[in-house]
Amino acid sequence: MALDTLQRDGFLTTRLDEVINWSRKNSLWPMPMGISCCAIEMMATAAPRFDISRFGSEVMRFTPRQCDVMIVAGTVTFKMAKVVRKIYDQMPDPKWVISMGACASSGGMFRSYSVVQGIDQFIPVDVFVAGCPPRPEALLQGLMELQRKIAGDRTIGRLLHGEPIRIPAPALPPAQSSMEGLSS
Repeated sequence: MALDTLQRDGFLTTRLDEVINWSRKNSLWPMPMGISCCAIEMMATAAPRFDISRFGSEVMRFTPRQCDVMIVAGTVTFKMAKVVRKIYDQMPDPKWVISMGACASSGGMFRSYSVVQGIDQFIPVDVFVAGCPPRPEALLQGLMELQRKIAGDRTIGRLLHGEPIRIPAPALPPAQSSMEGLSS
């Protein structure tokens, strides 16, 4: 009787990691950090022409406690870096970061004392999206790269096999006079 039911209805086998990662990668809720001109291009990805909802990311929340991916779009100053870090720390784990644009990734054309030369100096970045400003298609490509990265995660498998789970510590820059107080 049971064999007939299995032959008629079929069955599904998979790993727990794959099910969890599939649900994570297809329901990324972005925390938009639109600091300057890149934010306009980030907003355009939600428009019908580009439609970020195809990737399950149309729910842009402006509260960090409901988000799992932060999109930093624009120039980050040292004064603003404290706020970005605080919002990042308030996001629940697991969390990911997309650095959108030349200014967020490397300081862009602003080589001054007040501009952070890349947000990877104070928060860990998973995907860098190039451009000044990057087109909405580039942000969607970065989102797909992040989905690929999430799909390959083996956190549950390592936990079940007794392997130690490494949680990456935030990469804090060396103490400099202009960077003091950044980690607080």
